[in-house]
Amino acid sequence: MSSPAADALSPVLTPEGWELLNSLPPYDEEAAFGLNLRLREAGHPADRVAAALTQSRLRTAARKKFGEFAERMLFTHDGLQQSTRLPVAARHAQRFRTAGLDRVVDLGCGLGGDALAAASLGLAVTAVEADEGIAAAATMNLHPFPEAAVQHGTAEDFAETFDLFGSGAPPGWGLWMDPARRDPHAAQDAASTGPSRLWDPESFSPPLSFVTALARTGIPMGVKLGPGLPHELIPSDCEAEWVSVDGDLVEVVLWFNALARPGVRRAATLLPSNGAAPVELVSSADFGAGMELEPQGQAGLAGVLHEPGPAVIRSGLVAELADSLDAHLLDERIAYFCTEKPVTDLDYRLSRQFRVLEVKPFNVKTLKTWVADAGLTSLEIKKRGVDVVPEQLRQQILPKKRTKGPKRHGTLVITRLGEDRVFAVVEPL
Repeated sequence: MSSPAADALSPVLTPEGWELLNSLPPYDEEAAFGLNLRLREAGHPADRVAAALTQSRLRTAARKKFGEFAERMLFTHDGLQQSTRLPVAARHAQRFRTAGLDRVVDLGCGLGGDALAAASLGLAVTAVEADEGIAAAATMNLHPFPEAAVQHGTAEDFAETFDLFGSGAPPGWGLWMDPARRDPHAAQDAASTGPSRLWDPESFSPPLSFVTALARTGIPMGVKLGPGLPHELIPSDCEAEWVSVDGDLVEVVLWFNALARPGVRRAATLLPSNGAAPVELVSSADFGAGMELEPQGQAGLAGVLHEPGPAVIRSGLVAELADSLDAHLLDERIAYFCTEKPVTDLDYRLSRQFRVLEVKPFNVKTLKTWVADAGLTSLEIKKRGVDVVPEQLRQQILPKKRTKGPKRHGTLVITRLGEDRVFAVVEPL
């Protein structure tokens, strides 16, 4: 059975539709209407033209995730949004290769992004997808790789067919799962912006209980989930790795059995998009049992302020990062810490740094006076632990009328330290 989004792919899954799609010029929004008319005047059916132009637009958007591979791939809007960026998927595939596995079974492959990365590394791939139309698109996307084969079916059916719960997986096999986290039936009308995100892991497809039951068989497994997954839902027998790309938190992966690194319970990984080496922070301690540092409160808000990246925060490794940088926490509940001087080694990329210029008690009147005295015309406001809406605060404290003279920008950090609300004037480093 196919979803409506997958059904919309049907016109380009024919030889005529595929040929039309690959003959189109680079997508140009302004020229799309005229191109639509010309193609229809040339005798192409309206549904084929619409599908081809939609794919052309999605291919252009997909270049950010898939690079040149996007030029010969098929997409749906939601499939593209949920698909793994190619550098991230390549890192997944490398984990399988490092573990000595030679086949990746992707249970719920979607459009085939992770399967593509695994096949690119020379791993054999079996990609399983429950949606018939999406499975057809994945077949096209993986066509250049003879190592990869797509099967239409559910993860549960595949596990039953190969008796994964009874006999386990054959030697050399590893499982990859990206459980569907969106409910395609949640949209109530055509004006809906898209499927709603599901946060109940038992509503995932397949559910988290299926994942953990498979893991108990000893099969090497990697499971991609949304980075907001509550810590209490994470099984105790896996490595949990949060991954960000240039500060954008993209996933948490639960690694089981041979794919989990010995002695690693939690990890935060930063993947720079410029090709620089990844930066990692790991801990063997379980959630809530990590390092404890004595916070210094407002007196410690000096020197260089660090804002840890989202992967560090979600993995609960703020104190560990602070300790590795010889820094001190400000408040045990607030994810900021300070060092005396800027940090220049590789670990600094796990946090943004700001030089602290001055610190004052927070109130709107004081802020407004400071903005006026500094002659600011624009302001970046960062906040943690305070009930402040930056957009509204900017309207309150910035001048209402545009002033003559040069434009001046400032950066503020507003936070709660103990019982005190303070703001720090900072400059990014």
